[in-house]
Amino acid sequence: MKTLDSVALGLLIVGGLNWLLVGLFEFDLVAMIFGGQTAILSKIIYVIVGLCALYALKFFPLISNSDRRNR
Repeated sequence: MKTLDSVALGLLIVGGLNWLLVGLFEFDLVAMIFGGQTAILSKIIYVIVGLCALYALKFFPLISNSDRRNR
């Protein structure tokens, strides 16, 4: 499970950096690399990053539990 957690985190970081580029410079790196926003490869990447975000929701209870222990 630790490997899946690391992969999900890595893809979330890539997705976050892509959104940073979109927000600051209106430059979509994923679309540029994979042939545009409507290209099938770009859509696959967007879906995988979104699934990683959903998977990462499992970390919220862990974060809030460690917050309570540190108080």
